This record gives sequence, C-alpha cells and structure tokens, in this order.
Amino acid sequence: QVQLVESGGGLVQTGDSLRLSCAASGRTFGSMGWFRQAPAKAREFVAAISSNGVNSVYTDSVKGRFTISRDNDKSTVHLQMNSLKPEDTAVYYCAAGSVVSGLSWHYTYWGQGTQVAVSS
Repeated sequence: QVQLVESGGGLVQTGDSLRLSCAASGRTFGSMGWFRQAPAKAREFVAAISSNGVNSVYTDSVKGRFTISRDNDKSTVHLQMNSLKPEDTAVYYCAAGSVVSGLSWHYTYWGQGTQVAVSS
C-alpha cells in the first residue's frame, strides 16, 4: 500500500529556512507536490514537480522563495523554503498523483502532514 511520510517541519522565525521532505513507498508517481492548510483555512496548493523533474509549478505567493526538487529515485520530494513569512504557517501535506496540478482532487495519495510555524 502507498504511504507518504513527511518530515522537516518546525518552529522558525521570519526570514528563516526549512527543508521539508516526503518519502513515498509502494510506487513512483507522475507528480508529487505540496499543499498547506492554515488553521480555519482551506487547503492551498504550494508546489508540484513531475516525475522527470523538468516540470515544476508554484503558487504565486512562494515563487522565488520555495524550491521543489525530486530525488533520482523519483519517490522522494523536497521543498526548500527560504525567507519564511508568518503567512507560511500551516500544516504542509505531501501529495502524489499522476498529473502535475495545483488542484487537490488531482492527487490520490496524501501524507499526514508536518507543521510549519513562522513567528514574527
């Protein structure tokens, strides 16, 4: 059975960096990405990357600050988050599917999430 396990979250200050990782087991995926959900907010797309690593997309609010990457085994994805802001505070979820997309319903498998908290 497919499992996605996130790691790397934590409590940081504005301007700090974090690197999230997500390891998928069971299979490889055409797309892996990250979503986030702040308290009392809807789940929001963050970034996604294709299986070959050449196609990546980001939501506008993280462009230039976050970088998504994928290991050679194609089953591990990372999100390097620089210049963090309080508005980045959320639970970050790893997702896996077949198509690079910013729409949550295009992803079939989800991790349990890792908390990122950014203080002012």
